[in-house]
Amino acid sequence: MHKAIYIIDGARTPFLKSRNRPGPFSASDLAAAAGKVLLARQPFAPTELDEVILGCAAPSVDEVNIGRVAALRMGCGLKVPGWTVMRNCASGMQSIDSGMANMLSGRSELVLAGGVDALSRAPLQYDDTMVNWFSDMAATRTLGQRLGLFARLPLKHVLSPVISIMRGLTDPICGLLMGQTAENLAYRFGINRRQMDEYAARSHQRVTRAQKANWLNEPHDGLHAEIVPVYDAKGKLYAADDGVREDSTADNLAKLKPFFDRKYGNVTAGNSSQITDGGVWTVLATEEAVKRHDLKPIGRIIDAQWAGLDPAQMGLGPVHATTPILQRQGLALNDLDLWEINEAFAAQVLGCLGAWKSDDYCRTELGLDGALGELDVEKLNIDGGAIALGHPVGASGTRIVLHLLHALKRTGGKRGMASICIGGGLGGAMLVEAL
Repeated sequence: MHKAIYIIDGARTPFLKSRNRPGPFSASDLAAAAGKVLLARQPFAPTELDEVILGCAAPSVDEVNIGRVAALRMGCGLKVPGWTVMRNCASGMQSIDSGMANMLSGRSELVLAGGVDALSRAPLQYDDTMVNWFSDMAATRTLGQRLGLFARLPLKHVLSPVISIMRGLTDPICGLLMGQTAENLAYRFGINRRQMDEYAARSHQRVTRAQKANWLNEPHDGLHAEIVPVYDAKGKLYAADDGVREDSTADNLAKLKPFFDRKYGNVTAGNSSQITDGGVWTVLATEEAVKRHDLKPIGRIIDAQWAGLDPAQMGLGPVHATTPILQRQGLALNDLDLWEINEAFAAQVLGCLGAWKSDDYCRTELGLDGALGELDVEKLNIDGGAIALGHPVGASGTRIVLHLLHALKRTGGKRGMASICIGGGLGGAMLVEAL
């Protein structure tokens, strides 16, 4: 990039697991809660932002252009533009990339970029049969007509609403649920059930370690706390991510039945990311904004990349997005201090590791001379990931960038890669440097 783009600060809400009912917060509640605290500790006023960009994959119908809704709720004023981006699982990373693009073009110097989703509030929907029935009911004029329609009420459809989140997690091109694409990777790279469950258990163990050490909830190494506690309308406090299971082991996870391929599969709810609510923000600034407001950057974005691949193999998106960055920067996998690969599924992360180790995959799919190598797993998701934390689709891309910088600062590392697979057959990655 021809000029530096800095990350000044960031904050997120706790990630709250869906309990099969609407959660306590709307998406804009979560975005506003994290953003208000983050902006309150900055040396500039919220009204001095050039723009607010928010990634969201599933905004509710009463929060259309949720980026503008959040900007107004956070006190950014009427003149600060707020807008929304959507790139499925990478919507939060797209917000950062969109902010960078405007900063590199000279249109912005100070940007609030983030991601949010309240997946517990994804609506139940009726199919066309019920919609047409309701339309016919609205057109009736007499009691007799209404009674006649009630006599033809399609009870089967009344009692079988469409679970919209399942439809949203089904690829419209290949027709597969995201978990089925993970099964594809498990088959392709010979990943067995035990390996998936061991990886999932490790995610829970690492998040548990991070929580007990207060690496997420308290300031450290000159950084503000990553998590901002939130209160619901009844005054109940939500201070920490609540999807993590301290007692999670591979043996316990082995008891769960496959979910996406019930006969032959190995991908379960336990070795998949959780359906979760959460919001995250980062403050981005150019060199000019840093000097003008006397800001203290925590990191710098060195490079970024988007990539496309077969939607049925979408979990390998991180391989396709990070490899060009490594080539441009002259880096090997283990030249970086830390990696964050969003844990959509254990099989998906393990599939990425398998692809890099495969001579055949690297030659045929990436155009390399041979295998890129074996990533040191002690550098990967050192504080766990979405299997234990959850995956609020619009928020995760921002979370992994922010957390990567926190982890680099804590461990004394310098450079790290944040990468994410994206429904639809895409991958996204950002190379960052801690300052």
